[in-house]
Amino acid sequence: MPKEIGLFDHAEKTVRIYTVSEIAQNVKHLLEDMFGVLWIEGEISNYGAHPSGHLYFSLKDQSAILSAVMFSWANKNVKFKLENGLKVICFGRISAYGPQSKYQIIVEKIEPKGIGSRQLAFEQLTQKLQKEGLFAVEHKRQIPYLPAKIGVVTSPSGAALKDILKVLDRRFSDIEVIISPAQVQGEAAKDDIARAINDLNRFNRGLSLKERIEVMIVGRGGGSTEDLWAFNEEAVARAIYGSKIPVISAVGHERDLSIADLVADARAATPSVAAELVIPEKKDLKDRLQELQERLHSSFLDIVMGSEQTIDDSLRRLDIAMAHRIELSLQAFEGLRGKLTLLNPSALLMQYQEKLKNTIRQMYVRMQMLFTVRKSAFIALIEKLESLNPLAILRRGYSITFALPDAGIVKDSSRLKPGDMIQSRVQKGEIISQVTEVRRNGRDTV
Repeated sequence: MPKEIGLFDHAEKTVRIYTVSEIAQNVKHLLEDMFGVLWIEGEISNYGAHPSGHLYFSLKDQSAILSAVMFSWANKNVKFKLENGLKVICFGRISAYGPQSKYQIIVEKIEPKGIGSRQLAFEQLTQKLQKEGLFAVEHKRQIPYLPAKIGVVTSPSGAALKDILKVLDRRFSDIEVIISPAQVQGEAAKDDIARAINDLNRFNRGLSLKERIEVMIVGRGGGSTEDLWAFNEEAVARAIYGSKIPVISAVGHERDLSIADLVADARAATPSVAAELVIPEKKDLKDRLQELQERLHSSFLDIVMGSEQTIDDSLRRLDIAMAHRIELSLQAFEGLRGKLTLLNPSALLMQYQEKLKNTIRQMYVRMQMLFTVRKSAFIALIEKLESLNPLAILRRGYSITFALPDAGIVKDSSRLKPGDMIQSRVQKGEIISQVTEVRRNGRDTV
């Protein structure tokens, strides 16, 4: 029989015995030395996020699968959402996890395959917010016409704020602007913009309607996709959606569509366009006011002339009615006379004839009185309407004085002071004057 030889029977030869941990450690070093850092592509599966912030998933292709981990310090700048089935390209290093004796890739960077990470993040967030109704038309509010107070959320040192203020001052310098400064670029910008929007809403609390901010402009000037990215963040979108103040989004240029644009109540191509959208020019308003005044004056003249014509028509109808009534009375008289002639009671006939004549005379007298009363009433009405006609007042030598430039009617001399410009409207034309002296209660002011 052959002799069994034990492992330790050869004194002349030393055998190295490894621990499990040593093998795992050597494999780890071997893998790290062999591959170093590398790029690898695959499809995400078994995705899971740990409360610590670490992300665990697998990368697979048609015939193999590789475990992957992306620690919180590496994934905090990932813009898109990782999900099963998404094809990605990862940068990292191959290593081994000793406690489970498995090799894995420690991912430091990750990009979606075939599309940029920011574009994918934009599409993912757009789909999410659209499903929640943040872009719904029925949620969007009307931008108020000629607001007295406007809020602006942007960088206090950026060109956008200068452009907005310049346009507002040119179009309507009396508008009050409340600026809520915010960073509009960088990692902290999204939270700062959301905070600035909420600050303007808190400013309005407890104020009367007259004192509140009526609309706000949120935005910045042009830049790269990365520069404008803060306006594609979920925090900004939800702050705009939750704002009680209507929001006009003005981010970059016309070609720069942001998620803030989709959520806002109105979108402007640039900050300057936003300022033009929110405030009409004062000159346009004055022209419109003048047009309305002229239309009102024309309508009043139409009413007066229409009333005079109505009175004339009424008088004509009254004359016709009275003549018709007399005609009917005469016809009745002739009828009665014919009947009486047939009966031939001469004395009775004469008596009835006299009575009938008296009745006709009384009727005629009463109708004449009625006609006179009605005519007097109509004439009084015409005179009253004529007295209310402002043109009639001007024809009598009076004038109406307006203070310039607001064109308000001057009813009290204390409203004016020397040097003020006034406009006097007379029957034919207008007179522009400068006040040199104002008399108040018998005293002169020079």
